[in-house]
Amino acid sequence: MKKYIILKPISLLLWIVCGCSSNDGTDIDKEKPTISINYNGGFPQGCTQLVKGETYNFRAKVTDNKALASYSIDIHNNFDHHTHDDQITECDLGDIKQAINPLIFIKNYSIENELTSYEINIPITIPDDIDTGDYHCAYSVTDETGWQARTSIDIKIIE
Repeated sequence: MKKYIILKPISLLLWIVCGCSSNDGTDIDKEKPTISINYNGGFPQGCTQLVKGETYNFRAKVTDNKALASYSIDIHNNFDHHTHDDQITECDLGDIKQAINPLIFIKNYSIENELTSYEINIPITIPDDIDTGDYHCAYSVTDETGWQARTSIDIKIIE
C-alpha cells in the first residue's frame, strides 16, 4: 500500500513534466529586425542639414529573418540636447532653446506580404514655418512577432 501511495504522486509528476514540452513544432522567432541607413541612398545620414521648404526622400533598409510587419518615422526637435541610445554620429549642436513651432512628424506604415527585406522610401517636405535647429530622425521597425528595432540620427533644419 505504501508503494502505491508513493508511486501515484511520482507518476503524476512525470506525466505533467513530460506532457508540458515547450517544443510544439513551431519555429519561435528569437531575432529582432534590423535597420540600416549606412548604404548608398540611405537618408538622412548623421549631421545632415535639411532646408526648410525642400522635400527629401527618407530612406532606410529594414530586414528580418521571418517577416516584417510595420515601420515608423519620427522627426522631433532636439532643442534640449537629449540623446538616444543608438546614436552613432555626434554633431555640433546649437544652443539649447525653447521650442516655439517645432517640426513634429510621426507616422506609422504597414509592410504587406510577409517580406523579409524592404526599403523605406518616404518623401517628406520640411515646412517653411517651423523652428530651425537640431532635430532627431528616428526609424523604428517591427516584425510580425513583435520584435522591434530602432535607430536615431541627428539632423539639423536650416533656412
